[in-house]
Amino acid sequence: MSKIPIRHIDEPQFQKGFNIIKLENLLSENDLIQEIHRHNFFFALFLENGGGEHVIDFIPYPVYDYSIFFMRPGQVHQLTLEKGSVGYIIQFSREFYMPREEPTNFALRKVSYKNHCPLSSEKFKKILSILSIIYEENDHKLDNYQEVIKANLKVLFIEIVRQSQNPKIISISENQYYIQRFEELMEFLQNNISSHKQVTEYAEMMNLSSFQLNKITKEAAGKTCSQIINEQIILEAKRNLLGTSQQINHVAYNLGYEDTSYFIRFFKKHTGDSPEVFRKKFK
Repeated sequence: MSKIPIRHIDEPQFQKGFNIIKLENLLSENDLIQEIHRHNFFFALFLENGGGEHVIDFIPYPVYDYSIFFMRPGQVHQLTLEKGSVGYIIQFSREFYMPREEPTNFALRKVSYKNHCPLSSEKFKKILSILSIIYEENDHKLDNYQEVIKANLKVLFIEIVRQSQNPKIISISENQYYIQRFEELMEFLQNNISSHKQVTEYAEMMNLSSFQLNKITKEAAGKTCSQIINEQIILEAKRNLLGTSQQINHVAYNLGYEDTSYFIRFFKKHTGDSPEVFRKKFK
């Protein structure tokens, strides 16, 4: 099996790291069917009307009206959209939009860690008005249009956070620390999951106690740190299983498991399938 293909921001349709597409232009005649792949850029789908299925990091989500899908660089997905669907797709690189000020950067972080965000029709209308401005600016390309796009992306991300969060949860300013440290943990996990799998190890990397680290993951994601670590192991295992044709023992070894049988039991416990069965399902 060949590796999962990666789509890059330097492909022809991008202009300096940004692109916005109207779905009705893309889906006027046929369904959109994208096989499994990943991006090296942010990807956001805003669906006003339509249907299909979106599988993000092997989790299937039904596609329906007034929903938002947001993906970080490196995530794996498959997408099917029905002919006649209405909405927008936005794609942008880290270099195009990475503000230093808060809460703007915080809003992007919070949005990007919630892959699926269903909204009511009223809430979606406000999102849609911002998207139409961004589309017009990118289409007309008047003086300083990129700055106008970035300014509207800032408003867009803050508005998505406002519209999607439970009003009873703690505010952005109160939750900012937890999200920042959670993002730091996720970066450590992505870089070290093959060699480090214990809560104490990541707590030490972050100069925290295990108790403090668990507090961060519970506030930011509603899960214990052990659960987050196990999810990252399973995600990397799935990417290896589908991204290579390696035998199961080699996949296990690449993830830091010398005992292949233990890895198989661990994988089946958390997914319900053996690694081999999982691989066959996605072939």
